Amino acid sequence: MTAFAARLLYLLAAALARLPWRWLVRLGDALARWLVRRNRRESRVTRRNLELAYPALPAPEREALHDAILRTTARQLLETLRLWTRPHARNLQLLRAQHGVDLFDAALASGRGLIVAAPHYGNWELLNQWLAAKTPLAVLYAPPDSKVGEAFLNLVRAAPGADAGRVTQVRADGPAAVRHLLKLLKDGGVTGILPDQQPKRGDGEFAPFFGLPALTMTLLPRLAARTGATVLYAYCERVGDAGDEPAFELHIEPAAAAVSDPDPQVAAAALNADIERIARRDPAQYQWTYKRFSLRPDGAANPYWPDCY
Repeated sequence: MTAFAARLLYLLAAALARLPWRWLVRLGDALARWLVRRNRRESRVTRRNLELAYPALPAPEREALHDAILRTTARQLLETLRLWTRPHARNLQLLRAQHGVDLFDAALASGRGLIVAAPHYGNWELLNQWLAAKTPLAVLYAPPDSKVGEAFLNLVRAAPGADAGRVTQVRADGPAAVRHLLKLLKDGGVTGILPDQQPKRGDGEFAPFFGLPALTMTLLPRLAARTGATVLYAYCERVGDAGDEPAFELHIEPAAAAVSDPDPQVAAAALNADIERIARRDPAQYQWTYKRFSLRPDGAANPYWPDCY
């Protein structure tokens, strides 16, 4: 039953994604306006995040950024449905430029193992497809609460055709995942990790992010320190539309050396500094609908409670 429901969701997503891109843009913008007008959770969380991360920004500018983020978020939802339900080779034609691929190729050739840190910036699903076309890899993911939702994600993220079997999805829910990734990296393999997800309390370190202490994962730095793997950032940044399609540029960048520091506090601070630098390129493309600061040090109050729940 779970597989059937996931397949049905896939067919519905594919049907919607067949609409012309210009129609989907208008639909996304209408959805964003509805989120604002109804003061939905995504709108409330975004507004609170901007108050926390950009306290000096004048209120009218912050509100304009809030609206831009929701437009981008809504468009990305529809954009991602297209990416999930079309041939990957066709999707990769949306990349108008690719920067830093030589760094990626050199890391692969070194045989030392490679950790691809992919912040929630731009479209990370397109990045997954680019990576799968380049090399086999394991992708660490946090499973959704719904079994149908997880089955749907496994279905849409499976690489068809020439990329089949090149992506192994690893659930981030225990020591087995760590053991799997350690062995993979020691054998010279590649893993992709979203580095800006808030871990459980006790599984990370508080480090500055947009001037606030944010609970930050220590898994990525630990993997790098224990295996000697190269750490590279990767993201697909939107650069507008190209006719009837969205357009992107791929960026591959080196991580600061301190990301691999054995001191978890030093490593977490370096990781957050790098992610913040990327997010500031175009704040509207960063995932501000996520409660990034809900866990506070020293028992401080959750800044999202109760307004954003």
